[in-house]
Amino acid sequence: MTNCTVDRTPSLRLVDSHAHLELEPLINDSATVMQRATAAGVIAVITVGIDLADAQAALKIAETFDNVFAAVGFHPHNAKDATGSLIHEMERAAAHPKVVAYGEIGLDFFRNLSPQSIQRSVFNEQLHVAKALDKPVVIHLRNAYEEGLDMIEKVAPFPAGGVVHCFSGNEKDAARALDLGFHLSIPGTVTYRKSDKLRSIVKDLPPDRILIETDCPFLSPEPLRGKTNEPAHIVHTAREVARIRQVSLEEIAEITTQNAVRLFGLPL
Repeated sequence: MTNCTVDRTPSLRLVDSHAHLELEPLINDSATVMQRATAAGVIAVITVGIDLADAQAALKIAETFDNVFAAVGFHPHNAKDATGSLIHEMERAAAHPKVVAYGEIGLDFFRNLSPQSIQRSVFNEQLHVAKALDKPVVIHLRNAYEEGLDMIEKVAPFPAGGVVHCFSGNEKDAARALDLGFHLSIPGTVTYRKSDKLRSIVKDLPPDRILIETDCPFLSPEPLRGKTNEPAHIVHTAREVARIRQVSLEEIAEITTQNAVRLFGLPL
């Protein structure tokens, strides 16, 4: 069981737009994790599979809980394992009725767990897959915003839209993503002391393009930083976004939930 301080706000309706419920330790106690999420006001979670085995685990959890949905795709860390035939298998997995998006796909030049040339090739192929599926695309970019957005631009437009998850770029990156029709998803890092740049961007984002996420089990927000993250913790992120934008917590909850429902077609 994970350590969690649940902020009990049952009047809220929140969507965790990016989680990894299929990863340890969350998968070991998913029923209790979802109970805490419900107690905190979370009405839906999108769990994201990052390779074929992980995607199958994500789908199993989505099948178990009515309010859990899935996204599937090869994360840039796993691009080295994404042969053409496996990408076709992932495309078939994306046809599952509870899959609401394709991804997370992109470029990660911070850790470089797959060679950059392979990351580029797999990202490009999967951008075309997402476009052909007519599902929103979930983008992961780290230390690669300019090149990643260039690649997206070449394949655009994406009629189903998409989201740059766990946004960590600068003002120019944000503007480019918005111009491409994408949403920006704000993680718990917005609560960190050194995240002034992100807070400045969040302050001026169009209200219809903001999502919030946990990226759990990673990136717990303050005051839970260092502990295992989970969907219930998204309340802290929502509260900080509300503070930055000088609106109520309830308003941010409503805005971000409606954005998630609209983008992902959630049947809530």
